[in-house]
Amino acid sequence: MPQGSSQRPAPPEHPGVRGPADPSSRRPHRVAVIVDEGTNPFEVGVATELFGLARPELGRSEPLYELTLCTPTPGVRMNHGFFTLSGVPGLDATDDADTLVVPGRPDNVVPRRAVVLDAIRRGHARGARVVSFCTGAFALAEAGLLDGRRATTHWRWTDVFRELHPDVLLDPDVLFVDEGDVLTAAGSAAALDLGLHLVRQDHGAEIANAVSRRLVFAAHRDGGQRQFVRQPLPDVPDASLAPLLAWAQERLGEPLTVGDLATHAAVSPATLHRRFRAQLGTTPLAWLTAQRVALACRLIERGEVRLDVVADRSGLGTAANLRERVRRATGLSPSAYRRRFGTPTGEPVTA
Repeated sequence: MPQGSSQRPAPPEHPGVRGPADPSSRRPHRVAVIVDEGTNPFEVGVATELFGLARPELGRSEPLYELTLCTPTPGVRMNHGFFTLSGVPGLDATDDADTLVVPGRPDNVVPRRAVVLDAIRRGHARGARVVSFCTGAFALAEAGLLDGRRATTHWRWTDVFRELHPDVLLDPDVLFVDEGDVLTAAGSAAALDLGLHLVRQDHGAEIANAVSRRLVFAAHRDGGQRQFVRQPLPDVPDASLAPLLAWAQERLGEPLTVGDLATHAAVSPATLHRRFRAQLGTTPLAWLTAQRVALACRLIERGEVRLDVVADRSGLGTAANLRERVRRATGLSPSAYRRRFGTPTGEPVTA
């Protein structure tokens, strides 16, 4: 599991999740974005890019999602009055959505409209998946969805959030938190991390990787908010890990160790740990394991049924370790993962 996220494995039949292998799903997964006064346009754009575009490069006849923007009033002014959103449905459009997305806004000490909170509560009560981007977590907390749960929001608003919502278990050091039916992303860019996580959860790693390539954004971004907080620059900044990561990703099936990574980078293991912590917010071993699990999931999706072969090619060693790692990362056994996300022909997605 990426260190930049915090998640519980979702139950196999989560009501808000309809993967492509679900035979009861006869329509695309419906996503409704609640756009209130002062909403940040960027986060609405993130939702549109992730859930509103056709994906002809995937070779699919049906869209991954059906997106609807909805507002509590006929016209809503966006953050700083950049523009007014009009001509979209009202909040009744949330009543048949599988996922509700609540973007953030800057005036977080001002209570949300009652009709917005009611729409969020109704959606959650009937089993929809509820998602916040950035400070949209304030709305979820006001609606009572986060009490006693772990959540995150933008690091600049940590103290205010804790003061207003002391019953929420706020984690300011991750990019997103997955609590199954309620998910929260840290900042505006972290909405992309969470959105790709949802695509991966709904449609598998292969399609999520294809979407991330179209976005030119990392499918998995390790690390947490700490790496984005302003810090004094060191006198001699560490070299980028990018060449080492690229080298390791080409050799995941080999018996790589942290010592091998350090040797290739020409540094000591202790120095390598410091660089991973500083640049990725994780350890070399945790990063290596997450990459191997992601490769294993892609091999399973592509039709490889021999678990010992998947374990060997992904570097996870044994079928027992593969089962444990895949279940821990996805909440599914390898066979259940294959049933949900495997391509019908066993062929890889070409995009």
